[in-house]
Amino acid sequence: MEKLSKAGFRLVGLRLEQKTSNKNNQSNLDCGNLWQKFEKENIIDLIPNRLGNEIYAVYFDYEKDEAAPFSYFIGCRVDDNVETPKNLNSLKIPSQKYQKVTARGVMTGCIIDAWNKIWNADIERKFGFDFEVYDERSENWDDAVVDIYVSIA
Repeated sequence: MEKLSKAGFRLVGLRLEQKTSNKNNQSNLDCGNLWQKFEKENIIDLIPNRLGNEIYAVYFDYEKDEAAPFSYFIGCRVDDNVETPKNLNSLKIPSQKYQKVTARGVMTGCIIDAWNKIWNADIERKFGFDFEVYDERSENWDDAVVDIYVSIA
């Protein structure tokens, strides 16, 4: 696990309409449904002037910690001055310090395993904006690599 700082950036994509929670695996259902909408409706093609094809899945607006409700967003990086299409949402990720964790293996199990390790690790979490980055390394679901950035104090 590597510690690093990242400058803020802006995303355009889809935001979960209401907060979700890890209780009773509700977030797996809610976040999974948002992913299905993102893919089924080809949302990536509706995002103007993308700065790349990486897809960001963001956990934010935590009410307390990983056991409490939080918000979820899926999108791509854009310049700050790009206009957000009417049917999409925008999210600004502030400059933060992160603990970078890399998930490897079969999707989506490797992501769940990585988060379980994060929840049980001795990481001084900030519960700010945490995100996963899906790029060309995550295209093969049988052997995926996904970087997870956990906001730290």
